[in-house]
Amino acid sequence: MKITANIITLNEEKNIEAVIKSVQKVCDEVLVVDSLSTDKTCEIAEKLGAKVIKQEYLGDGPQKAFGEPFAKNNWILSIDADERLDLNAIEEIKKIDLENTPYDGFSFARKTYVGDNFIKLWYPDRVTRLYNKNKCAYSKVKGHAKVEAKNICDLEADMLHYSYTDYVHMIRTTEKFIKRGAQISYDAGKRASSFDPFIHGVGALFKALVLKGGAFHGIHGWNVAVISAFSSYMKYALMLELQKK
Repeated sequence: MKITANIITLNEEKNIEAVIKSVQKVCDEVLVVDSLSTDKTCEIAEKLGAKVIKQEYLGDGPQKAFGEPFAKNNWILSIDADERLDLNAIEEIKKIDLENTPYDGFSFARKTYVGDNFIKLWYPDRVTRLYNKNKCAYSKVKGHAKVEAKNICDLEADMLHYSYTDYVHMIRTTEKFIKRGAQISYDAGKRASSFDPFIHGVGALFKALVLKGGAFHGIHGWNVAVISAFSSYMKYALMLELQKK
């Protein structure tokens, strides 16, 4: 089995060793596309045998797509620095006959954590991360991008996502995504009405608490639901500010 892991990084010295060791259990090559880190990310990656390619950040999709031509293998496992392969994912990948599979890509269920707390509200959060670069590729959107493929197999396997160290970290990170999301939408020609912040904020809260059952997931379900609602509300509020300027 020949798979190239593709990891994008920026100052990930705390995560890079764990993610590289995780993918090395199924990959014979590891690429790290680094956005000009100022810490020891690149040094640690190279010591672990990864090939480091430096590229100023282009946006999520373009940055992940940037590494594809450097991969020696046709099959790519795309994984973020704060993600790991669960044991069931490693076992499932090893079972796949990539030389003869009819699929263009494979998806994983993603288990996201805030600190040590698994957020059931977001599960399974399917993501296609193992794919044949000759048949499909990452979308070139600057926000959260995905692999564009038609023939996908959903694996009964998990990718662990240690996204936030705690809720303070989650709130600070959410603020960055709000600003970026508002700007991307505005640049794409989308416009908000004065009702949109309220509509989207309430809609996000209802979806999280009622439709996804977050109201029954304890304090963590409520925390995530409220932060998600705040994020949706403020994205459209910031778009209104951009429109005024």
